[in-house]
Amino acid sequence: MAKYSKPSNIAVIGMEWGDEGKGKIIDFLAEKADVVARFNGGNNAGHTIEVGGDKIVQHLIPSGIYHKNTLNLIGNGLVVDPRVFINEIKNLKKHHIKINHENLIVSQNAHVILPHHIEEDKKAGGKIGTTARGIGPAYTDKAARFGLKVYEFVDETIFKKRFGNEEFYDVYKDYAEAIKPYVNDTSAIMNYAVNHNQKVIFEGAQGTLLDIDHGTYPFVSSSNSTVGGVCTGLGIAPKKVQSVLGVCKAYKTRVGHGPFPTEITSGVGTKIQKLGKEFGATTGRQRRIGWFDALIGKYAVMINGIDSIAITKLDVLTTIKKLQICVGYKYKGKTLKNFTTNMKVLQNCHPVYEELDGWWDDLTKVRSYDKLPLNAKKYLRRIEQLLGVPISIISVGPKREQTIITRPEFLF
Repeated sequence: MAKYSKPSNIAVIGMEWGDEGKGKIIDFLAEKADVVARFNGGNNAGHTIEVGGDKIVQHLIPSGIYHKNTLNLIGNGLVVDPRVFINEIKNLKKHHIKINHENLIVSQNAHVILPHHIEEDKKAGGKIGTTARGIGPAYTDKAARFGLKVYEFVDETIFKKRFGNEEFYDVYKDYAEAIKPYVNDTSAIMNYAVNHNQKVIFEGAQGTLLDIDHGTYPFVSSSNSTVGGVCTGLGIAPKKVQSVLGVCKAYKTRVGHGPFPTEITSGVGTKIQKLGKEFGATTGRQRRIGWFDALIGKYAVMINGIDSIAITKLDVLTTIKKLQICVGYKYKGKTLKNFTTNMKVLQNCHPVYEELDGWWDDLTKVRSYDKLPLNAKKYLRRIEQLLGVPISIISVGPKREQTIITRPEFLF
């Protein structure tokens, strides 16, 4: 087997419908990172991180902000609600997190979310279950050449010309002034960091199945949440992305509408939901619960070129007597071995399961792979076999220290 060279940059990508626990994994890795850069989405994404006993939910600011020597970039691929951005800075400062224009930079080419985008989103949200944060309409305006870039937003002359309404301008000029010190050319900064082998994390929001092109359309986000979004959302070349870390839960969850082949409708699903505290970080909506789906996993590995996997919330499955892993779909008498984004097929297929024995040991204090219960190891090994890539990180709780590294060669 060829020796794997340690990467200097890592793209962290959700493998499902978001909510995989990327924030905790990125925060853990960011201790050694020079730069953490968000490349897609907006404040429709919520990353929950526990720091010093505090549970903090952030929506725009990258998950490296808790490390004093890490630079955090909001790339051109995002859409930025200025009110959310300013309020998020205020909230983090209340938690004694140091933030200034030296450790937080916003791309001058990111587009701005304005009040009319939010109103449009609220009207359309019921159809596909959006977060009603104005994300979709802001991306629509961007594509239609009607959008407003951050550098235009902070330029008083351009902003006033675009929006002559004095009342509207008076409200938003304060936001523009507050954002102005953080605005810079993030593409140039990113390429300098990558070219000088600085340790960089490309932070993905949402997940593979919410990608506008490769997800379960129309129940998707409005951006590219797969690894291709790194290049367009930050302005770096594809060949410069050295490693891809996929993040997935030990079971599956989904917020909102859309087909979910392995969804659990029995009491076991309710039990996992309560144990895992499965409620959306942005909307508070209950997450639907399902068994691990190897077809989704293989699809995410293929689309993103995933090198290794971080498994989160393994501890939640403790006390579940029998665990199921989906290894195929039954559709019209045939067994499908590959995931499909064809809604007609996905809505009418039934999972084919393998059953594994569960475990009863508390995992939250386990700090090495060797100390995991035998059945937990069997479960993880089967996932590796089915997805064809190794597991490099196992999360057994929300805190930084509740993390097991199994394949350090894939990490910083």
